[in-house]
Amino acid sequence: MASDDDSSDELEETQPAHHAQRAVLLSDEPTVELIVKARGGDEDALEALLQRCLPPLKRWAHGRLPAAARGHIDTGDLVQEAAMNALRRLHAFEPRHVGAMQAFLRASVINRIRDEMRRVGRRGAPAELPEDLASMDASPDELAIRAQDYQRYLAALRLLRTRDREIVVARIEAQWSPHEIAEWFGFRTPDAARMAMTRAMRRLIALLAEGNAPSK
Repeated sequence: MASDDDSSDELEETQPAHHAQRAVLLSDEPTVELIVKARGGDEDALEALLQRCLPPLKRWAHGRLPAAARGHIDTGDLVQEAAMNALRRLHAFEPRHVGAMQAFLRASVINRIRDEMRRVGRRGAPAELPEDLASMDASPDELAIRAQDYQRYLAALRLLRTRDREIVVARIEAQWSPHEIAEWFGFRTPDAARMAMTRAMRRLIALLAEGNAPSK
């Protein structure tokens, strides 16, 4: 569903050379559909999940590992280990809202951090879990979309034009930063990417409000 201001999006963009080669891993495919494929043994779907999940997980976990434990394990290694453990348990994961996958992965990271804290604690080093460990840095629009029932969100997502759908998936499901979205989609600046993100999310919210995406 295109709108009158679509051309303004294109004016801010260039076409990165690597986009076509990597597009298959991001695409506009909802994360839950990738999960279904990964459960069935689809290696490309599993790789796409890792590509989507690891960068935002690493950003989120940065600095959250207590100082007493940092000398014993690298945060990036901890996050990758936790994510792999979580993905091995996909058969037990049942998403009920849009943000469920990231919540599932973050819970795995939290548990892995707690395991590391207990291990370090046995050596006599004090380590406390930060109070804001499970906090999410998101705009009100993003939080509203992530709280949606998955089937309702999916129906509205399918009504968006392809470009908006890809941007929504990148921001809401992969939780990419404006800088990453700018690089991937060829926007000239992160601010241009941020504006496109806001437009795409508001178009989606409008579809949800219009009732074009029926509840289950």
